[in-house]
Amino acid sequence: VFVTGEKDDMEESIKKLAVSLVLAVIFVYFLLVSQFKSFLHPITIMIAIPLEIIGVVFALLLTGKYLSMPAIMGIILLTGIAVNDSIHLIDFAIEAKKEGLSPKDAMIEAGKTRFRPILMTTFSTTVGMLPLALELAIGAEKYSPLATVVIGGLTSSTLLLLFIVPVVYTSFEELKNRRTKIW
Repeated sequence: VFVTGEKDDMEESIKKLAVSLVLAVIFVYFLLVSQFKSFLHPITIMIAIPLEIIGVVFALLLTGKYLSMPAIMGIILLTGIAVNDSIHLIDFAIEAKKEGLSPKDAMIEAGKTRFRPILMTTFSTTVGMLPLALELAIGAEKYSPLATVVIGGLTSSTLLLLFIVPVVYTSFEELKNRRTKIW
């Protein structure tokens, strides 16, 4: 006797979504490498991905929801938003560094300038997802995990991104400067 039907479909869909998520991360990395002409800056930018997972896990535990198909779709959606916020921060810092600022000063300037737009993105997305997460409409319970994941992950990635990404960026830049002085 074999259990088939929806269970098999669900397992197959989860495998396909997991492969899609991995491929999306790889393609985003290579796209960022070509944009920034660096192998380090995309790593700095993609640090936002593990930061979002902290919020995803916490939000799912807090609300008592399970990792489901809509939740996985929410993680894929969330990855794009979190990486986008990180790109805004790093890109501004790189441009400020080209103007002659030190990596630390460039990141401080980027943080000052991009803080408000990053918070606006987070706040508007969170408020937009809130009715779905609270299941205020009939049938919303099906996609409620998607909204819960986005709200939790975006909140944690934004709060942590504003502290961790600048530290990693300046550390990589200082390491790069030390290495060039040695050679």
